[in-house]
Amino acid sequence: MRRILRTPAGEALGLQADAVPPCDEETLAKLKGGFERARGNVVRVQQLLADEGIDVAYSTLTRWVREAGLRAPPRRAGAYDFRPGAEMQHDTSPQRVTVGGKTLTVQCAGLVLAYSRRLFIQYHPRFTRFEAKAFLLEAVRFMGGSCPLCVIDNTSVIVAHGAGADAVIAPEMLAFARTLGFGFRPHRVGHPDRKGRIERPFSYVEGNFLSGRSFADYDDLNRQAVLWCAEVANAKPKRALGMSPEAAYQIEKPHLQPLPDALPPIYELLDRVVDLHGFVSVDTNRYSVAERFVGQAVSVYKLPAEIHVCKRDTTIAVHPRLIGQRDARSTLPGHHPARWRENRGPADQERLLTGHHASLDRYVAALKQRGNGWGRRGLRRLLELKRTYPAGPFIAAVEQALAYGLFDLGRLEALILKQVAGDFFALDSGGDEDA
Repeated sequence: MRRILRTPAGEALGLQADAVPPCDEETLAKLKGGFERARGNVVRVQQLLADEGIDVAYSTLTRWVREAGLRAPPRRAGAYDFRPGAEMQHDTSPQRVTVGGKTLTVQCAGLVLAYSRRLFIQYHPRFTRFEAKAFLLEAVRFMGGSCPLCVIDNTSVIVAHGAGADAVIAPEMLAFARTLGFGFRPHRVGHPDRKGRIERPFSYVEGNFLSGRSFADYDDLNRQAVLWCAEVANAKPKRALGMSPEAAYQIEKPHLQPLPDALPPIYELLDRVVDLHGFVSVDTNRYSVAERFVGQAVSVYKLPAEIHVCKRDTTIAVHPRLIGQRDARSTLPGHHPARWRENRGPADQERLLTGHHASLDRYVAALKQRGNGWGRRGLRRLLELKRTYPAGPFIAAVEQALAYGLFDLGRLEALILKQVAGDFFALDSGGDEDA
């Protein structure tokens, strides 16, 4: 009360110049730094301070945060009551995550049981209907069942057109949901509090799960996300429940709809033609196929974790799916064996030309100095001349070209022809009998 009375009229409540700080200056600096790193999550701030050797009770820490003016006063909110097994809620949120040393904007997909508040999250580089079906299947498997109603926003991933009560669910998503025993219900436009059970956990995920963490790849990210849901988010007691979500889930579990014995497969069928390099392209990435299928039409099954390439009813290649990458390649062993040609490079050509005659060795060295790109074209042409004409006229012409500094191989060939004229070719035809 004394601190409030000392606050000048018109100024916002917070840490004023004449107010007593909640703790010493060094601890206050660490508190502010931890609050910024944890993005306002006080539970995470407590963990960060503990790492620096500052052990403080949670109630004391929240008082410090209030007195330091780091957090605005909360606003009054309404409440919804749900029966066990009556409803689940689904939503996505873009979040900044460090994956493979790069900070990326990815889509965090979440599903929560409205009664027990049991949470499940997964991350995807993008969120289309393919990722939505893959996520929802994993979510209901994590929950061990489904609720008959799934409340969503008016996203075009699930809604074909319309909004709210007039929304029309996309046929493929409607059929998929019916297979798992539930239906979608978009909330009224501008009324996100209707699915507040899933809206609020996203800030908790950003402030607790993502703070101070990095991940090797998407598999590592989603594996740690599931572990965090089980050990942290669903294990922590909630004041509104009077227990943890995991304990409330044990009450709700008998009311969930059991999953069908045969779960629907998640795949996308694509028609492709194997290109001249022996690859098929899926989402800008390329996957190898055996060379004998080059130019042939194949069927590609895009699964959540794998790529299957099929020819008629036979699977000819199975690749791990490249997630979160662009213009990458996956090549399986044995698909593209190396092909070596004789005289492939200038080193092989030079080896076949040198070591036979000193004049030819000098001519090869001079030709390389005058040629572009290691003299590849000149050495290849000279090797053709050596193999075409007899050795004697060829060496004589090379010596004559060296004497005159002649390195035009067209003129060198003319010199060789002069050397062999009358011997190699029958040029002196004396009559019809010689024709």
